[in-house]
Amino acid sequence: MASLGRKNQSLSRSNQSSDSILSRVSDSSIVRKGKSAACDAAYVAKRLMKSTGKAAWIVATSFIVLGLPLIIEMDREAQLNDLELQQASLLGTTAPQPSFMGPSS
Repeated sequence: MASLGRKNQSLSRSNQSSDSILSRVSDSSIVRKGKSAACDAAYVAKRLMKSTGKAAWIVATSFIVLGLPLIIEMDREAQLNDLELQQASLLGTTAPQPSFMGPSS
């Protein structure tokens, strides 16, 4: 019984000394400044990711609404021009030059 009491006392003394060293280190100004810097960096990173996600959403939806129909229409126009050139070569006539300014009156 007496030996158990001595072991418990020695364990509690070693725990107290390690707790005091740990508490001293964790209460130091360097650790506090490091924690503060890490929290600030995490906050900035979170805000940056959130705003980047919003910007990506805006760009993607704008492209789908505005850019994709334009690309499809340009592809149709190119196919139509190719078809006209093919028909003109089959008939032996010259193909009309594409007018980018629209029909002139």
